[in-house]
Amino acid sequence: MAPGEKIKAKIKKNLPVRGPQAPTIKDLMHWYCMNTNTHGCRRIVVSRGRLRRLLWIAFTLTAVALIIWQCALLVFSFYTVSVSIKVHFQKLDFPAVTICNINPYKYSAVSDLLTDLDSETKQALLSLYGVKESRKRREAGSMPSTLEGTPPRFFKLIPLLVFNENEKGKARDFFTGRKRKISGKIIHKASNVMHVHESKKLVGFQLCSNDTSDCATYTFSSGINAIQEWYKLHYMNIMAQVPLEKKINMSYSAKELLVTCFFDGMSCDARNFTLFHHPMYGNCYTFNNKENATILSTSMGGSEYGLQVILYINEDEYNPFLVSSTGAKVLIHQQNEYPFIEDVGMEIETAMSTSIGMHLTESFKLSEPYSQCTEDGSDVPVTNIYNAAYSLQICLYSCFQTKMVEKCGCAQYSQPLPPAANYCNYQQHPNWMYCYYQLYQAFVREELGCQSVCKQSCSFKEWTLTTSLAQWPSEASEKWLLNVLTWDQSQQINKKLNKTDLAKLLIFYKDLNQRSIMESPANSIEMLLSNFGGQLGLWMSCSVVCVIEIIEVFFIDFFSIIARRQWHKAKDWWARRQTPPSTETPSSRQGQDNPALDTDDDLPTFTSAMRLPPAPGSTVPGTPPPRYNTLRLDRAFSSQLTDTQLTNEL
Repeated sequence: MAPGEKIKAKIKKNLPVRGPQAPTIKDLMHWYCMNTNTHGCRRIVVSRGRLRRLLWIAFTLTAVALIIWQCALLVFSFYTVSVSIKVHFQKLDFPAVTICNINPYKYSAVSDLLTDLDSETKQALLSLYGVKESRKRREAGSMPSTLEGTPPRFFKLIPLLVFNENEKGKARDFFTGRKRKISGKIIHKASNVMHVHESKKLVGFQLCSNDTSDCATYTFSSGINAIQEWYKLHYMNIMAQVPLEKKINMSYSAKELLVTCFFDGMSCDARNFTLFHHPMYGNCYTFNNKENATILSTSMGGSEYGLQVILYINEDEYNPFLVSSTGAKVLIHQQNEYPFIEDVGMEIETAMSTSIGMHLTESFKLSEPYSQCTEDGSDVPVTNIYNAAYSLQICLYSCFQTKMVEKCGCAQYSQPLPPAANYCNYQQHPNWMYCYYQLYQAFVREELGCQSVCKQSCSFKEWTLTTSLAQWPSEASEKWLLNVLTWDQSQQINKKLNKTDLAKLLIFYKDLNQRSIMESPANSIEMLLSNFGGQLGLWMSCSVVCVIEIIEVFFIDFFSIIARRQWHKAKDWWARRQTPPSTETPSSRQGQDNPALDTDDDLPTFTSAMRLPPAPGSTVPGTPPPRYNTLRLDRAFSSQLTDTQLTNEL
């Protein structure tokens, strides 16, 4: 750098600078208040009198608080949504319709697998309630009523128990009639939330862990619920070991279930239905599935332009302990959705005509930051084990099934299998039922974390259903109608049909008005900025330039001053640490420098005013210590006399 540039830089460094580069925060604030466009800050500085200055401080702080409050409300309103509803008339795609018989498998086909279980169930009913096998079943000879001499295998695995209020800690065994001591907690399953129940008489069963040290007894307020739950546990264990192909053959075929079919005024048959095997409902059949070549649509509203089917229920083949009602289950859903028939399916009655009118509603929600929904489930940390599109129900069941495999070592029978997993059964997992019940109760209490990670879908279709019933067939048409249907189904059914074996179903759009519910942001970025500007202009007479000025002064210059101070402190500390300590003592330094020389009474020069470094060689020497031998007068006068004598002689 040239000598002239060095002098300019030194002068610039030492001149008293004002403005955003002020050396102290006090100078920076003073400069800002004097030069800012916001009038309140300036009035604080220039106002005379303490009262007026305090009033301006109060006014300014109140305006700032109001701005912060109003801007916070604007930010919150920015993340809200407004809902718009549009109704338009168009040709609508017909939804997928899944139909299942409530009875999953024909009783004649599965009776060999369930012989021992049914026999022990009948013995329990006889010993407890005196209920005997129906005459119709005995005459049919479908199975023996008891198996004499056979040890109670299922009662040994899960014993049925009776509890009395007067005998706490004890229960009577259903099969043996003996009283036994009950350890562990007693849990009542009358609601979704477990609680210890105290009633006069309860029925239940006990489940224990693998080492039988931890047990839980599940009780029910009704013996019907207890026996059905007990039967269902053993039933799932038995069917989990049956191959899928064999279970499909034991259930109802499409030709057996579907007697007649019409859609949009045209005839249809079993070829228009797709097989879907459900673990708890056997063979189900889906109309207008995604596997079809084209998705069917309807051009008109009304019952004549929808789906009309007559179903053959065949009550004679019902399992008396697994199901207690007669009919079929129907579910209306999208083509790419999994049919949760056991959760949201509708039941239709036999000897009745069930009409279901539909209204289509399509919903579109905004994702983050407006809501916690997901577009396709890719951002949800749960593996989808269903071969279907994402939904909240799929996520919850997938999470529970995954936890089931992790905790219990096997999968629950009523849901699909995760990769490399097997269904639970007694042979491989003797006490899986205790693990399942404990895990399910933890799931209900939201202790597994599934409810916290699963999200709702952002877009979905929903059909609002209106159901009506009518007696079918009528007494006037019953005779000829049943005769014709018996003749039509003579190849599939080897008996004369009666009306309790049949159910009629009609599904149709009431009209072709589709309602779309769409969410949109209540405020846009432009509106949010304009609202901010309005609040700033109203309370502080600020503009965008003023906001930039505030950011520069309070966020850039303010912190730069603090950083510069800290840097100088650290630099001085480091310099002091690097300087070697002085070896001189205070006595040795005494008299070396004269403090009087530091006082400069002369007028300031250019060098002193600019605080420039002094010129070389101009350093003022310190005062040397006095030579005390010069104070001896005799020697001084003697030398002077000697000099005087020499002069006189000359």
